[in-house]
Amino acid sequence: MGISKTRLKTEILAGITSFFAISYIIIINPMILSDAGIPAGLSVFATVFSSAIGCLIMALWAKAPVILTPGMGVNAFFTYTVVVGMHLSWQQAVAISIFSSLIYMVIAFTRASEFLANAIPAVLKKGITVGIGLFLVTLGLEKAELIQSGGKRALLAAGSLSNPATLLALFGLLLSLILFLRRVPGGFVIGIIVTSLVGVLFHIGGTQATSISLSQLPKYSEILFKGDFSQMFSIKFLLAVFSMTMILVFESMGILEGILQDPSQFRKAFQASSVTTFISGFLGTSPTVAAAESASGIESGGRTGIVSLVSGILFLLSLFFIPLLSYVPQAAIAPVIIITGAVMMEQLATINFADFTDWFSAFLIIVLIPLTGSISTGLAFGFVAYPILKLAMGKQSEVHPIMYVLGLLFLAQLGFNSILV
Repeated sequence: MGISKTRLKTEILAGITSFFAISYIIIINPMILSDAGIPAGLSVFATVFSSAIGCLIMALWAKAPVILTPGMGVNAFFTYTVVVGMHLSWQQAVAISIFSSLIYMVIAFTRASEFLANAIPAVLKKGITVGIGLFLVTLGLEKAELIQSGGKRALLAAGSLSNPATLLALFGLLLSLILFLRRVPGGFVIGIIVTSLVGVLFHIGGTQATSISLSQLPKYSEILFKGDFSQMFSIKFLLAVFSMTMILVFESMGILEGILQDPSQFRKAFQASSVTTFISGFLGTSPTVAAAESASGIESGGRTGIVSLVSGILFLLSLFFIPLLSYVPQAAIAPVIIITGAVMMEQLATINFADFTDWFSAFLIIVLIPLTGSISTGLAFGFVAYPILKLAMGKQSEVHPIMYVLGLLFLAQLGFNSILV
């Protein structure tokens, strides 16, 4: 059965909208991964290629209007928890990503995906999304230099408004917010471009401008197939694999269940996501996930894989504009991270506050992810607390047996982390 010209036009426009909504990842992901030691000038190619391949797989296999890119949140876990926090190399973090995504694939292509989807309480899935969102807000505020270490008197302190980079970030935040609220297609990209131009005009480079050029493409092989599995039997490696697997599986479940209007597309979309996640490690980037920004294309009328196909093509075309990225300072990126985190936190509205056993378990995830700087720590406390609180209140009928197993595993992880990290 063919597709009408009107429907085709709607799908193409939805694909363009989705691309512009998520295209900031081409700039942001390399900057975050650079803190892990991966050269931004090379990881930008990994970001583009993994996104393009992921969108193609989603279009051909799942036929769903979902964009796959290196995920905000899991790239923070990759960089700030695995590399910075656990003192592993980025090559070992890539190996952890590959191993985790292999498990993810096994789950996605078996009945385990349906089993877990039904076993994990919705409130914990929502807590994960909100917690990662709050973590991103904190990270964005730091990059905007709106907050800084508070020293002995407080955990955090306000940045100085006399700092030109901070003022530039505030300008970018206001502009990006207005464009976002008015639903301007590509509003984030416009915000980044305008803020960067203002930075160039007033010679405000921020704390870390990145140098990216298309001429570096021949060097891209330096980060291809670099996974280091030498520590794969160490407790630290296995703990990171467990944590990353939990993030990939449950974040993907939460996002796909939240944005897909046709529930029948979930299974194959989940499978497409897992395959792309596996491939992304070999390409030299943090794992890909379904982008929440896909909702912008769906809201524009996109319903089929044409949306992801169009976005994938646009990702490849973006390679020709990479030299322009060298003019983008941190102050231009920070507003997008802050707003993205705030959007993810909207899931708070769907949490049942009336049942404190539900709310407090989610609350632990939400506050401990940003306060500890570790997504896995927040997950652990929430998954441990949930079955305990339900048992204490005689609500064990609300707890699936798998939650006891996961609770024990997360409890063991916390114990090992206190020794190793």
